[in-house]
Amino acid sequence: MLRSLQELQNYTIGATDGDIGHVADLYFDDRAWVVRYLVVQTGSWLTDRKVLISPFSVGEPDWPGKRLPVRISCEQVKNSPDIDTDQPVSRQHETQYSDYYGYPYYWAGDGLWGDGNYFPAMASPRLAGSARSRAVDAEVAAVYARAEASRLEAADPHLRSCRSVVGHQIHASDAELGRVQGMLVDEQTWAIRYLVVDTGTWWAGHQVLIAPQWITDISWEDSSVSVNLTQQAIQDSPRFDSSEALNRQHEADLYRYYGRPTYWEREHNRELIDDRS
Repeated sequence: MLRSLQELQNYTIGATDGDIGHVADLYFDDRAWVVRYLVVQTGSWLTDRKVLISPFSVGEPDWPGKRLPVRISCEQVKNSPDIDTDQPVSRQHETQYSDYYGYPYYWAGDGLWGDGNYFPAMASPRLAGSARSRAVDAEVAAVYARAEASRLEAADPHLRSCRSVVGHQIHASDAELGRVQGMLVDEQTWAIRYLVVDTGTWWAGHQVLIAPQWITDISWEDSSVSVNLTQQAIQDSPRFDSSEALNRQHEADLYRYYGRPTYWEREHNRELIDDRS
């Protein structure tokens, strides 16, 4: 199911022994378009420090209660590597963070979350940051992840703030389309599946969906995004109603209209290739 990233902001993050704080922002990878971290405002118990929480630690969400339980303790969060969330997060910081909690390196492979067909919803409780989990995961990942981390230690991890992207201008091939109003994320993989675009005055009262794969150019400096679609094509596309849950049939109709393969078809084909290799 798809969830609005704006909806996730201000959700309570509950550790195994108490509440950590609330979601203030989310960081996504602008190459893979996947949410990598929740930025959590801890409140007074940790001197209002902002900390990163990986989707690998998130348990079964309580959507009605607007609460995300995590399989880590407040003490683990308190002792976690200090990362300045007001500055770009380096690969070295991410490596230290993953090592501390015993999480796999998401950048060590071509999948959404690294090598193999694995993502946070499949994470077992042992990936909770215990000494045992860190030792086991370090051993399993030693062959490829450590080498990859060393190679990419100084690389730009391409992390962007979801909050800062809201308001970016979207340009069709022949006209301005509107502005980013929000994003829809897959609750199983944490992949961003669509940008929700407010069409503004040229088509007042309407919203349209743009998949990240349809984007042809992004200028973070100019806060603009370009897509190789005409304004008329977008206006004739299947309607999107944000007040209703987006179902798979509507998504399939949207991709079929634009003549593009669906994301679930692409990912299934990639899994088949990985299985054969």
